[in-house]
Amino acid sequence: MFKWFTELTKSEKRTFWACFSGWGLDAMDTQMYALTIPTLIALWGMTKGEAGILGTTVLIMAAIGGWIAGILADRYGRVRILQLTIIWFSAFTFLSAFTHSFGELMFTRSLQGIGFGGEWAVGAVLISETINPQVRGRVVGALQAGWAAGYGIAVLVSTILFSYLPQDVAWRVFFSLGLAPALLVLWIRRNIKEAPVFAEARPDAKKANVWEVFHVPNRATTLKVILLTFGIYGGNYVMITWLPAYLKLVLHLSIANVGGYLAINILGSFAGAFLNGWMADAFGRRKTFMIIACCQAIAVAVYTLTPINLTATLILGFVLGTLQSGTAAGTAAYIAELFPTRIRGSAQGLCGNAGRALGAFMPTMVGILSMNMELGAAMGLCASAAYFLVVLAAFLLPETRGRDLRTIMVAG
Repeated sequence: MFKWFTELTKSEKRTFWACFSGWGLDAMDTQMYALTIPTLIALWGMTKGEAGILGTTVLIMAAIGGWIAGILADRYGRVRILQLTIIWFSAFTFLSAFTHSFGELMFTRSLQGIGFGGEWAVGAVLISETINPQVRGRVVGALQAGWAAGYGIAVLVSTILFSYLPQDVAWRVFFSLGLAPALLVLWIRRNIKEAPVFAEARPDAKKANVWEVFHVPNRATTLKVILLTFGIYGGNYVMITWLPAYLKLVLHLSIANVGGYLAINILGSFAGAFLNGWMADAFGRRKTFMIIACCQAIAVAVYTLTPINLTATLILGFVLGTLQSGTAAGTAAYIAELFPTRIRGSAQGLCGNAGRALGAFMPTMVGILSMNMELGAAMGLCASAAYFLVVLAAFLLPETRGRDLRTIMVAG
């Protein structure tokens, strides 16, 4: 199942590890907030609605940052802009440690979101253009395991900090560690080069119109992909944002037990990245999205809407993690295969992150609905509805398995 990695060239392996690490550290910084929601509710008296707004804000800004970074990557190079985005999100995660109010944290989180969306978009294009078509699904899909790794590091660190430090100190120390990813930039500067397919198309990319993704014949594909990513991230962000709070506030687990349950969920996320890549290369991109999204809707409904015991909750948490990662892992390669090189960066940034921005309203919706219904019911309702959109969008989009990125002249 992992033979593909041994067959990569030295340059491909370096690019893989750069993007894997960048995405993992991005996840670590981003998930710090989800893990501190219960603490901030207790210390600052934030409502669940306000907590949802903070979660939504960073994702809306990620859409803006992703599109801007994608446009810049088309004009100035993937590697250079990747470094800039890593430094950006690291700096504003660090500054979040010094906030004292809802408004201040919203400001730093919003700016962090710009780097978060930008890093994903640029890294996704860089790795997609570097890897050959036969294994692109597995290699690019495996990057999603970086998210699980980063999330796992965040959970481990938070469990240690909140177990040994006072809450009002622990969360600030936690955010201050968000500066660490900036060190990755030093390694990228020395070891990563642009993909040949981009180097060949760079003169043409510099002439591209920033609105070209909305021109005919790109427009229809752009809107369908945004619908796809809206469904994926809308459902996933419901669970990612609210799962720690659900385990603590609804199931009444201790800090240590919350960490354990999240660890199982994260292990599932790690496995899901490889599952998606294998399925996408074996059965096609569209079928993989539809199959996993259907399974995901059922699993979420059982997890949040039925009276299962803690053992079943633990086991199903692994399944949920696998399916969450399984849908998200397929987006980077699929978007890259749908658009020509001249606008691939801006298309990746816009489509991937516009879906995040729209999906970002789902955590807020959960917070609002939970004021009048059980938190679990609100989570299950919103997430299951989002995964239905994934099935619909995948049905409308074309199959791209094995496509040579040099031959794409128009979207789709």
